[in-house]
Amino acid sequence: MFAVVDLGGSQIRVEEGDRVRVNTIAGEPGDKVTLDNVLLVGQDGDTKIGTPKVEGAAVEASILDHGKAKKIRVFKMKRRKGYRRTNGHRQPYTELQIDKISA
Repeated sequence: MFAVVDLGGSQIRVEEGDRVRVNTIAGEPGDKVTLDNVLLVGQDGDTKIGTPKVEGAAVEASILDHGKAKKIRVFKMKRRKGYRRTNGHRQPYTELQIDKISA
């Protein structure tokens, strides 16, 4: 069984037992989270598509960890003008363990 969940503007395909990294969710490691914004549920060729959400569907997950992704360098330059700027950014994330998908 799999589901497509909308989390903070990102659509993520998950199955039971998966570990996924998503944008930061409030909570402490070890907390249980219920994701009820399920857009699609599929099992053995039978697919339920929501308009926009599947009624009564939910995904239960556990928060494993919070962290920051690898650093991204942002470099701006205008040729022949002497303008150069370097910035960096580390996107915070939450790692989730998918426990149960109920349709």
